[in-house]
Amino acid sequence: MARDAAPSSARVADKTTEVLTSGFAAGRRTPRQVANAELHIALVKAAARLLDEFTAVVKPVDLSLAQYNVLRILRGAGPEGATCGHVIDRLIQRDPDVTRLIDRLERRGLVERTRDKDDRRVVRGRITDKGLEILASLDAPIDGLHARHVGHLTDRQLGDLRKLIEEIS
Repeated sequence: MARDAAPSSARVADKTTEVLTSGFAAGRRTPRQVANAELHIALVKAAARLLDEFTAVVKPVDLSLAQYNVLRILRGAGPEGATCGHVIDRLIQRDPDVTRLIDRLERRGLVERTRDKDDRRVVRGRITDKGLEILASLDAPIDGLHARHVGHLTDRQLGDLRKLIEEIS
């Protein structure tokens, strides 16, 4: 693939590699600083690859990563749904305008919003049957993606990796 045709996340990872390692070449970095930078580079590259591949899975059903995430959260909330605040708290990546994100999903018939019967000021979002169908159609491809990425790891390695990542995030 030509360098100009590389996905933007790959270009960012390449630039990150160049910037982080340039100081060592000039003799200004300690071995620990280099190790920290190399780990950071590896994480950025892995995250970019994972995001690119995940985007490719949800793109055929015309969802963004943020929209998929909102649908996933609402599916997990069950029939009672979730408030916008709950959705914001559970998002994997922060979105500056969750209300508009939910508006777009509502226009597509993937979510519905209703006022809480006990407190009319509270609005709850719920995933619709159409939204559930779209998520169900993505479950197997996403499970396959997870298997390709980390299926070769043992249960212990998965647990250790998760703990390590949670320590730095």
